[in-house]
Amino acid sequence: MSFLSKTLICASLALLGSQAAMADTLKIGTEGGYPPWSMVDAAGKVTGFDADVGAALCKELNSDCKFIVQAFDSLIPSLDAKRFDLIISGMSYTPERAKRVNFSIPYAVEDAIFVLPKNSELVGADNEQTIFDGLAGKTIGVQGGTTHGAFLTKKAPKTTIKNYETLDQMQIDLDAGRLNGTFADLTSQSKFLHKVGEDNFALSKLVIKGSSDPETLGYGIAVGIHKDNAELKAKVDAALCKLIDDGTVKTASEKWFDIDIANYEICKK
Repeated sequence: MSFLSKTLICASLALLGSQAAMADTLKIGTEGGYPPWSMVDAAGKVTGFDADVGAALCKELNSDCKFIVQAFDSLIPSLDAKRFDLIISGMSYTPERAKRVNFSIPYAVEDAIFVLPKNSELVGADNEQTIFDGLAGKTIGVQGGTTHGAFLTKKAPKTTIKNYETLDQMQIDLDAGRLNGTFADLTSQSKFLHKVGEDNFALSKLVIKGSSDPETLGYGIAVGIHKDNAELKAKVDAALCKLIDDGTVKTASEKWFDIDIANYEICKK
């Protein structure tokens, strides 16, 4: 039985647990610098897909939300320290992270893609081996703490990987010519390309499916919950299935990404 299958069976059993009243406020850790997943506006309000999912989840759980914004790679340590109750930050559910985090069901699925100089011969590469061999000796930007760096380290070991605290910083360096490309979620890369135009950069033909390497890319986007809080996990899982079934996740994803990334299969298992 696979790691994910065992986890989902445990989650299904947990759904039968207590449905006691939630705390008045759920504190949610998020990065706030990864558009369109999570952004902070001029007034300090968190917006984006993660904010919409978080707000809908809190409503379903009869709780208020309080977002706590900090660097992505510090979210899991802060959850360990119980600085907040949940992580909702476009975080992929991976076996390695699951050693420290009690993940919810993966409620969304996301593929990844490269942004490269438009004149790069790798733009048209149609298989992984060609693009990974072609990245040897080049510098590719990723956001620190994400699955994308782990994936490239495994698949393209001769590539120099530069980690950034935020997506904006990474894209500024790409635009300034300090990188040979970037690797991130397809939705975020598409938004960046739309912003800067297609005169100098292009999306790679090759799309890396989110399911192509579960060891590094994980099983999908999930909510992080403290290992000690099985009761909260059961409630979050049940609420997420309802939000998938009633179209809330679909509406939020189409609002921010123009595509539907809801994981419809997960609640049928």
